[in-house]
Amino acid sequence: MDALDRLAEPGLDLLDRVDTLLAGGAPEGHRLWPLLRRMRVLPGDAVRGFLDLHPAPLADAGHAVRTLVRGYDEVCHALTDHAAWSGPAASAYDQARSALLRHLDEGPESLVGRLESTAGYADALADWVEGSRLALARALADVLGSAEAVRVRAATATGAEPGGAGLLAAADVAHRVLAVLGVAYDGAETLLRQWSPSLAETTWRGPATGSPHHDSPLRVR
Repeated sequence: MDALDRLAEPGLDLLDRVDTLLAGGAPEGHRLWPLLRRMRVLPGDAVRGFLDLHPAPLADAGHAVRTLVRGYDEVCHALTDHAAWSGPAASAYDQARSALLRHLDEGPESLVGRLESTAGYADALADWVEGSRLALARALADVLGSAEAVRVRAATATGAEPGGAGLLAAADVAHRVLAVLGVAYDGAETLLRQWSPSLAETTWRGPATGSPHHDSPLRVR
């Protein structure tokens, strides 16, 4: 359980009140409006969805992918031994063996390269989730102890029509929370742009030479 988990219950209680006050819209001209138009969600629902994101499953996924690399290493080691024979069949085998080695583990476009990129992406996402959860926890801690939180609770406790100081306070709280989530989502989009080229599907790179001729003798040593 991290800081965000510990603040989830009081934080959601406050944000549900904020959502109630904002159900009819924020004050005209408030700085919250651009965030609402962009994210299309009220802060209570936004935080509730973010609570389901945890870094541990992503870090475990990265570790699991890296364990697959060992299997590819074993196959590549077996393919590095040259055959003790010569002739057209041996040349064809050597071309196929070299192409398979290149496809398995030569450069970032190989299967091993893609596995390592996938594991790196999982690690980067885990770091992003951990950092974003910490930033959101700090934002919740700030708003829970703010004067705006007191006004929001007072406005919702009386059951009066939303408006005035209560509505303005709710908009201020919502802005502080959604701004943090907006930065988090920007970070996720940046990660996707950075890693997408390394996560593209790899293609088979066959032997560079053509088919061997079969008019020469086979020699086995």
